[in-house]
Amino acid sequence: MPKLDSPLQLSPVFKSKVWGRRGLEPLYPASWTTRRGKTVSIKRPNRSPEDEPVGEVWLTDDEAVFLNGPPAGMTLAEACQQYGRDLYGAHSQQGRFPILAKFIFTSDWLSVQVHPDDRYAREHEPGSIGKCEMWYIIDAKPGAEFLLGLQAGVGREGLEAAFSESRSPDLLNRFRPSGGEAIFVPPGAIHALGPHIVLFEAEENSDVTYRLDDFGRLGLDGNQRPLHRQKGLEVIQPHLPAYRELPHLEIREEYGTRRLVLACEFFAVEELHLAEIGSFNGAQNRVEALAVISGEGRVETAAGWYAYRVGDGWLVPPASSAYRLVPEQESRFLKFYVPDLDEDFRKPLLRAGFKSEEIGRIVFA
Repeated sequence: MPKLDSPLQLSPVFKSKVWGRRGLEPLYPASWTTRRGKTVSIKRPNRSPEDEPVGEVWLTDDEAVFLNGPPAGMTLAEACQQYGRDLYGAHSQQGRFPILAKFIFTSDWLSVQVHPDDRYAREHEPGSIGKCEMWYIIDAKPGAEFLLGLQAGVGREGLEAAFSESRSPDLLNRFRPSGGEAIFVPPGAIHALGPHIVLFEAEENSDVTYRLDDFGRLGLDGNQRPLHRQKGLEVIQPHLPAYRELPHLEIREEYGTRRLVLACEFFAVEELHLAEIGSFNGAQNRVEALAVISGEGRVETAAGWYAYRVGDGWLVPPASSAYRLVPEQESRFLKFYVPDLDEDFRKPLLRAGFKSEEIGRIVFA
């Protein structure tokens, strides 16, 4: 079997949502002007019909297709079955890729919702796991808002009564997002995203969501979307804080800066800001992934090079040898993987001079 020894590009999968949008800037513009001034139109084969709003673009969807390397033409699910740990490393749930990553585009409020933890999901959703997630805000228009966590003194009984009157948002904490902000959303945290937000989301590879209040909205099929209030009320953790306004902990690198955004047992996210060429190596026991959130350039390996641009998703299998990221424009990547919390976050940040208290605010053990 051919060895997976260099970065692999995946084609994103576009998901229609009633609260989505048709314009997907700044990540997926209809045309692209290169650094040399050439403007080209961009066709995306996996995009839903143009008359349907897109709400999510899944980078590590089971149906995402590889565009290069030995698994070219295979879906991520097919490649995981064929290559196993050579592709997804030591961490996997039932032979699936360990992290589901996506971009979210909103033009309306999403439902008020909550996710279960692994224990509850395994008991009540056969074959599924729970859902712990994080958000990284890419773009937010003035006035954009999100809801996270119950206000002080609000319990399940008060929330249940508010559902019948579609006024549950009045009982949640309301915040204004800002570009580059990271938010941690553990299982049991009730939440809702508002309109005019573009964000990156990393989570356990699960889509178990309990919708609590959808404001009587009709779905794309013309029917009301189902609610899951009984299960949702069982898993809500009323006293969870809103994990936002996290410290920005950056380390200078030869290529620019590396920000260790946040980490938990299920995933870690770093932000790489490349102003110069960056040299990297694959990890020995895990797959790492890259989401391009700005810029364009090249991914260079010993066997050749591939172009990257904003919106792309790349996987770096465990056996990958050295590779370079060569920005033709200053570029930002979000790197995500299943971490060793000490080796990947705590120790590097302590060596860089950050205090344990600061580190503890972005490492959720």
